[in-house]
Amino acid sequence: AIVSGTILYSNHLAKKIADAERKKVSVWVQSLKTRAETSDAHALELTNIITTENKDIPIIETDENDKPSPNYLNLDSSIVKTDPSYLSKKVEEFKNENQPITLEISKEPLLINKYYYGDSELLKEVRYYPIIQLLIVALFILILLYSITIRNKSTQNQVWAGLAKETAHQLGTPISSLQGWVEILKDNKDSIPIAEEMFKDIDRLKLISDRFSKIGSTPKLEVENITIQIENMVEYIKRRASNKVSFSVETIDKTLVLADI
Repeated sequence: AIVSGTILYSNHLAKKIADAERKKVSVWVQSLKTRAETSDAHALELTNIITTENKDIPIIETDENDKPSPNYLNLDSSIVKTDPSYLSKKVEEFKNENQPITLEISKEPLLINKYYYGDSELLKEVRYYPIIQLLIVALFILILLYSITIRNKSTQNQVWAGLAKETAHQLGTPISSLQGWVEILKDNKDSIPIAEEMFKDIDRLKLISDRFSKIGSTPKLEVENITIQIENMVEYIKRRASNKVSFSVETIDKTLVLADI
């Protein structure tokens, strides 16, 4: 509704400015006729004031066949001198903007001058204003949609973080129970190798539970030996992989550590 109202008001304002500019050009043309027909000093002074007041509306004088004459106003004279077809191009452009104002020079023979004029910068700005406003409103809507999307993603991430923390909390009970069963297995000498492997799996579960509990928290970097971490990972996978799979870890420096980033 705001945009529609602005467009309607801008069109109304542009029409009023266009009517005022046409009257201004008409007065300017009539002043030329008066200046050509009178020798009165006061009248000439008045026509000179009228003709010099127009500093924003471009005007081109043509004959009845739309051939431009050297008389023009508010156009770049340097371009007119370098481009012989410049005035003709501007006449065609002005035809699409406004109807010309005609001035009868004589009846016998019939001589008519036409004055084609273009829109002033003010009128162009008023006409383009709704487009600029629409672009601003569209940009505002895009920013609003982007903000809503970011907020929804943030809310979703908080939900996932809460679920992860709850999962870590629930894992604590079976892990504690498994630790107890492992201690019982250790009492049996034949079950000690099995208990040791199960204990490693429990440590793995405890690590996973700890990682789940840290989801959504501020990360805390720790200095670790990269080589030892890789070797432990390979050993963990090797015990659970097929015998047909071979693992090889080549290290140059055993003291490599992951430094703070």
